[in-house]
Amino acid sequence: MARFDRYMLSQLVVMFGFFSLVLVLVYWINRAVVLFDSLIADGQSAAVFLEFTALSLPSVIRIALPLAAFAAAVYVTNRMSTESELVVVQATGFSPYRLARPVLYFGVIVFALMTLLMHILVPLASARLDARTAEIAQNITSRFLTPGEFLEPTDGLTFYIGDVTPAGELKDVFLADLRNIDRQVTYTAASAYLVRSDESTQLVMVDGMAQILEPDGQRLSTTSFKDFAYDIGGFITVTTREGRRDAEVPTLELLRATDALVAETGKTRAELIARAHDRISQSILGSVAALLGFAALIVGGFSRFGVWRQIVIAIFLIIVIKAVETAGLNAARDDPSLWFAAYGASAVGLLFVAALLYMSAHPSLFKRRIPA
Repeated sequence: MARFDRYMLSQLVVMFGFFSLVLVLVYWINRAVVLFDSLIADGQSAAVFLEFTALSLPSVIRIALPLAAFAAAVYVTNRMSTESELVVVQATGFSPYRLARPVLYFGVIVFALMTLLMHILVPLASARLDARTAEIAQNITSRFLTPGEFLEPTDGLTFYIGDVTPAGELKDVFLADLRNIDRQVTYTAASAYLVRSDESTQLVMVDGMAQILEPDGQRLSTTSFKDFAYDIGGFITVTTREGRRDAEVPTLELLRATDALVAETGKTRAELIARAHDRISQSILGSVAALLGFAALIVGGFSRFGVWRQIVIAIFLIIVIKAVETAGLNAARDDPSLWFAAYGASAVGLLFVAALLYMSAHPSLFKRRIPA
């Protein structure tokens, strides 16, 4: 690799790492806030919160990497143009195509990282995240029973516990069932346990008392008990995990899109194939974003006023590419024979890069000719 290539590639990698870190932190903090509200508020521990935020990182990184590659290419090209480094190199005979070679190397690195994320890390993390979500959904104690708070899982039913031991034992239980106005029952117990079966969930109270109030006859009766089972399956719904989501399925399996996979995921065959090709296209778009950021900024050559116009053009072209990506993906989702539409954004982006490099290599084509 030539010395100039190594120099520019090192600059791109350093800035790529910086922008990736910043963008990942921004996206990850937003994701962590949502997880904090949904997990900590439901009584989950800090360890579960950290596990969920770690499992969400691959999805966050895959969003941030193409943006970081584009930002790194724009920043490095802008700095080298402002400091006249590109002018000096071009004066030695380097064409725009030759200048783009280190950016192409950088694009290959981004492509490799995106491929690793899209085809391996993101599906694995999504599968693990869904599995842990299902496990927590089945953990009734942590999801529905919050110590020190009066809960109303349904109208006319009030539940309170003083504490939950690490073994799952409920302390100082209070349960008021006022759904039947003619016979209102209040249970109190020193401790209780949740016992789940295939058909229902039982709250087994130990060393307690039941108070039965009949308002019509103004009669109150009490009954003490050593243990008593109360069916709470009617107002506690435990969701079970059935099948996989398409985000968890490996790419090769998505490309085959068998009838069994369609039934398992609940997606159409076109949607499954489109997701597989979208993963491949996302890997390519990371490289395209880097090349586009470079190609847009070298159009027009050196200027004392900077390259802000080229930066605006580059951002506009990225918006166009994203619009093409959305349209192509929607078309691929509707018809499996249009799977190639998922690569429309990559194709358009490469055409933009080729056109911009051609304009840089032939600036005289766009200059007004003075008649003799």
